[in-house]
Amino acid sequence: MPTSLLARRVARRPEQVRLSGRILYLTEDPDLITRQLAGEDLDWNTRVKLRDNISTDEITPAYICYYFDDTLGEFPYLGLKAGEAFPIGRGAVKRGGFVASAAGKRRGKGSSREQSPYAEMRAGIQLVVGESIERIYRENCQNLGILTTTDFSVLERVRGGHPIPLSLFTAGEGQITRDIIEFGGLFNYNVARLQGVVRVPAVVTRPRPMTIAEKIFARHWVVDAAAGRVGIPAAAPGDEGFVVTDIRFSHEYVTPMAAIFFEQLLGADEPLNDPSSIFFFRDHLTFLRDAMTPERIAEGLLDVANQLEVKQREFAASKGVKLYGELGLGRLGSEAICHSKILEAHALPGQIIIGSDSHTPHAGAVGCVAFGVGTTAVFNSWITRDVRVQVPPSFRVVVRGRKPDGITAKDIMLQLLRHPYVKNGDAIGQVVEYCGEVVADLSVDERATMTNMAAEVGAFTGIIAPDRRTVEFLVEQRGLERAEAERLCAGLFSDPGAEYVKEIEIDASALKPMIALPGDPGNGREIGELGDPVKIDIAYAGSCTAGKREDMDMYARVFGQAAARGQRVAPWVRCYIQCGSQEVYRYCQARGYDRVFAQVGATFIEPSCGACINAGPGVSRSTGEVTISAINRNFPGRSGPGQLYLASPYTVAASALAGYVTAWEPEPSTAGVA
Repeated sequence: MPTSLLARRVARRPEQVRLSGRILYLTEDPDLITRQLAGEDLDWNTRVKLRDNISTDEITPAYICYYFDDTLGEFPYLGLKAGEAFPIGRGAVKRGGFVASAAGKRRGKGSSREQSPYAEMRAGIQLVVGESIERIYRENCQNLGILTTTDFSVLERVRGGHPIPLSLFTAGEGQITRDIIEFGGLFNYNVARLQGVVRVPAVVTRPRPMTIAEKIFARHWVVDAAAGRVGIPAAAPGDEGFVVTDIRFSHEYVTPMAAIFFEQLLGADEPLNDPSSIFFFRDHLTFLRDAMTPERIAEGLLDVANQLEVKQREFAASKGVKLYGELGLGRLGSEAICHSKILEAHALPGQIIIGSDSHTPHAGAVGCVAFGVGTTAVFNSWITRDVRVQVPPSFRVVVRGRKPDGITAKDIMLQLLRHPYVKNGDAIGQVVEYCGEVVADLSVDERATMTNMAAEVGAFTGIIAPDRRTVEFLVEQRGLERAEAERLCAGLFSDPGAEYVKEIEIDASALKPMIALPGDPGNGREIGELGDPVKIDIAYAGSCTAGKREDMDMYARVFGQAAARGQRVAPWVRCYIQCGSQEVYRYCQARGYDRVFAQVGATFIEPSCGACINAGPGVSRSTGEVTISAINRNFPGRSGPGQLYLASPYTVAASALAGYVTAWEPEPSTAGVA
């Protein structure tokens, strides 16, 4: 244990808490929000509709996350859309004296950015209430010490200034979560744990049929941290404890804040626990100078954002951590998007991987339990190398039938995302396990699209049992010996009789090309259901979800056929193709895809997150612009102020050529054009 923690004193919260301040109701009516900010206390009742599906992109838009200190308290809810308005401005929440805020279903969905609850906390919010609360956001709140509940009756106690039993916030939680809440956050809890002040309850689950995720949790379960004892016979949903991580990674939005926490609480000279299994990425903001508006540059935001890179680079050097950085030497772009590189170069079947991004489940494509965590969990893992978990229930998605040519994993996911079980938030915090003959035939790249978008499902993670496709990937792309690859995959399957809370079947043979209407990935429609043609201004093909090798094969297939006909991207459309890594970039060059893209008028750009987070070529500039994109989410403001439609790589490429949203009609393949 770090010596700086030995003498640190931590104490539990009192059994009664008193919250003094106002309540901010995040309603669908912008006028009601404006009146509250002006000083009126809303006499709320259930007839007043609260906003559902408030994403972390709305709580703290991407450009707000350039800040990584107490300045964040000026900015909560700046991206919140109520009706057609954005009623909350800088400093409004902090000036309003609010101590609690209330919202509807699926509060905090989307990115795992801990800047969102941290901004709320620094603005004075000590309690967040929602009809349902997304897992990562809720854990981030608990880790910071913010109280959370779905019990709206607590608001009457706040309004009346009455004491509130702490048990209201701990009821129904496992012992560890109760302790974290009672100690006021994860760091204080971990200090108490390492000092022996609190003990982690032993798991008493008897051997039972397990899902693949439960097997991986059981293998990594920390039994005795001091003695290095790891592994239990079985794990079941509800079991709570700590698991050893194999890989921990973070990017420039998160590393600086975590580094500040580490330096302030442990000291600048304290080493990290096993830095060889930690990776940092400069992948989100490498095109920012070309994407940021002149107004924001004039505000000094570019300089603020550049400090993220400086802090991460200096911290990595001081701690001996591998940094996948930006390209430099006049080239915009990065070595790789974090998810892409972790899958390409590091993830192995059966591992537990945590990352500072909701799309960390990308690595579940090779049979990992990979999940997103917030800044506080990342920082604490640098001390302990473990992470707290409560084993989630699993639900299974079985994709059957024969997938038609032109139907992709993205179409499958857009179909799943409109399923009532997902739309209603019932899948929040669960493991989604994909299987069926269609999944078995998918490449690892296509599987990664499905596990990546477990984030949009609201799931804890997504996972696919490793099989012959996985072995081929490990041998051909990772250079493992076949015997070693097969050994890593052995035993990683769900047992007969394993328990699932739900099974969803999708008949792939009946699928049509899908599109998600602007506002939410769950707004899925068949393209044929759109009605009037939707003219587009931008086509963006890329991101971690759609910047893999096979995605590039799809773009090249469509554009190669167009080039053979002498067709080009519609003259009014700006089309961008962006890889997930330098490895994919070189793959495209070796196969001549870069020349095909140029021939049809598409712009091929270096790897980076880019337009997916409103920070690169492909962002919209006005509310009237329409984008079709192969990225994973289309929350308001996610990729600029315009209207953003989600679709498969095939559909994005075909729409770029047509100039309006259209499905692609397969022809004989020309992929591999040289």
